[in-house]
This record gives sequence, C-alpha cells and structure tokens, in this order.
Amino acid sequence: MYIDTHCHLYFDRFDQDREEVLKRASDGDVGRILVPGIDQHTSDLAVDLAERYESIYAGVGVHPNSALSWTDETPDHFRRLAKHERVVAMGEIGLDYYWDSAPKEIQHQVFIDQLELAAEYELPVVIHVRDRDQERTPALCDVLNILREWISGLEQINSPLAAHPGVLHSYSGNLELAQEAYRLGMNIGVTGPVTFKNADQLREVVVNMPLKVLLTETDAPFLTPHPFRGKRNEPAYVKYVTDEIARLRCEEAVFVKEQIEKNAQRLFHW
Repeated sequence: MYIDTHCHLYFDRFDQDREEVLKRASDGDVGRILVPGIDQHTSDLAVDLAERYESIYAGVGVHPNSALSWTDETPDHFRRLAKHERVVAMGEIGLDYYWDSAPKEIQHQVFIDQLELAAEYELPVVIHVRDRDQERTPALCDVLNILREWISGLEQINSPLAAHPGVLHSYSGNLELAQEAYRLGMNIGVTGPVTFKNADQLREVVVNMPLKVLLTETDAPFLTPHPFRGKRNEPAYVKYVTDEIARLRCEEAVFVKEQIEKNAQRLFHW
C-alpha cells in the first residue's frame, strides 16, 4: 500500500470534503496516513482523527513557528497525548529560519524539550527544517548538531529509539547533509517537489540515498505534486511521489511502494 507519512488533515481546507478525501485515499490504496500536530490544539485534533479513522495515526508536538505557545504546562499536555495508543511520533517539531516566527534561542529550547519528551516515551521524531539561505542551510546544520547530541544520549542509555530516531520531513538539503542524517539513523521524507522540473538537488538525494531510508509524504494541503501543482494536495497524491522516486531510481514502482511501506513500519511501529 502507499504510505503518506505527513498530512495535515485537520486544516480547515479539508472541512468541506474530509470524508471524500479519505475515500479517495482508500480507493487509491493509501493504507497509512500520519497526521502530525503543529501545536497543542492541532495535536488534539490529530489524535481525534486517529481515533475515528483506521488508516490515520497521530504525531503530537509544537512546530517551530508555534514555539512561542510553549509554556510550563505544555510538556504535561504532550505527556498525556504521548500515552495514547494511536500516537506514533513526536512532531512536527524542529527549526524554521525562514519565517522567524520565534527567536532562534526559543526555537532551540522548545525543540530540545520535545526531543526529551520523545526519548521519555520512545517516540520517533518528525522534524521540520526550513532555511532562508539554501546554500549554507544553517537551520538544517543546527538540527543535525542537536540531533547528534540527542542520539548520542539515547545510545548511552541503550534506548531502542537510537536505531531509528525519526525523519527529516520534506527534505530540501543537499546530498552531503542527507548522508550525514543517514549516519545518525534518520529517515528522509520526500514530498511533491520531487516531481518539479527544477528539483535537481532533491533528485540527487533520492537517487543516491539508500531506498531503505526514504519515506513518502504529501504535507497536504501543501506541496502538491505534478500534475496537480497549484491545487490543494491530498493523501491520494502520494502515489505521484512514490512513482517519481521509482522512475528516478530506475526501479519497479511496486518494489519502491513495498519498501517504503516497510520503512514506515520500521519507524512508526503501526
């Protein structure tokens, strides 16, 4: 089955036809959908969706652009959610230097606090990284440095999470940094832009990284793949991401589909 490991189905852009969207996904053989929260409220909504639909699982966390919403009470809220049987990840968390919605030092602390929660509940992390400087990629470099220290700590306590700690969502960095992430045990999330004509750097990553570390995502309603670019994205369109990965790697689409299903199972245990 196809796997969408990142989809924001709680957004109001799905309010008018959420059931139809999920039916199209089911009809298109999309068997698992991970819905990550971006703050406390949307994390609650993600869990609610996971309770209502068999194909949906939830991630819970505070997005870096929502970092200012973090309070002393926030960790306990996520501790309650982390115990839920349908919660399989801590995320969407990370660093965003594109919008600067929160000071970097606050983003860093909130990110680290959530990594600690992930370790506490042995939940893999779904990491958002966005840079304004696509040459130097300071946010991605900072994320990798923070992850390196965190994963080292996991190894010291023999946490099983150290072997498969998470995924870099909608990866947009270069091949060298993707390889560094791979050495840390991280997966690489691939979204709709892999189908765009100007996605040379992402294509290089997809072709040269081991297939066992790739995950397919829509990030719906955003990042719609060709041939639907410019329209709202939805889980059924993850097929186009999967097929493009297969085309680029000169591999059978059914083989890529099955391997990505295994990759997601290994990471999220769903």
